This record gives sequence, C-alpha cells and structure tokens, in this order.
Amino acid sequence: MSVNDWSGAFLLTQLIEVPIYLRAARSLPVLKRAAYAFGASTITHPVIWFCLPWESMPYATVLIAAECFAIGTEGLWGCCWRVPRPWLASLVANAASLFAGIIVRWSIN
Repeated sequence: MSVNDWSGAFLLTQLIEVPIYLRAARSLPVLKRAAYAFGASTITHPVIWFCLPWESMPYATVLIAAECFAIGTEGLWGCCWRVPRPWLASLVANAASLFAGIIVRWSIN
C-alpha cells in the first residue's frame, strides 16, 4: 500500500460507510447523525493506513487485524452515541467498504 493512495482509499471508505452509519443512526438528530457517521472511519482509517505494519507482515494478517480494529472501534463509537445496534452497523459498514476496496484493488491490478 502506498501512502500516496490514502486520500482515495479514505474517500471510498467514506462513500461506502457514511450512508450505512447514517441509516443506523436515524434516531439521532441530524447533526449528531452526521458527526457519528463521518466520525467513525475518520477515527479508524488513518490508524489502519499509517500505523499498521503493512510492509513487514503478511498482508492477510494485517488485514484481519485492521478489520477487527475498525469493527471494534467503530462499534464502540456507536455505543458512545447510543446508536441502536452499533456492532451490527460497524460490521455491515466495514464489510461493505472492505469488499468495495477488494473490488477496486482487483480491478486496478
């Protein structure tokens, strides 16, 4: 993975995950919904991209660790906002963005 591609990967993640989080938080007022939805992957994506050892460990190992971190952190984020079923929202959002990323990565290579 290249640091130069972070902005594109982050944009793709937001495009996929934000609508899922907005739907999950539909019981919240509009501004809180937006803060929750945009905040979730804004917290986790930079950590995953810049802090995990992508270059020095097997890709699959780091990918599993990254997804576990994202699902756990974003699920906890949803708990803090009192979103209904925050763990399900986190699982669905992260699975969707993971598969979108795999498709984009596969289509480029």
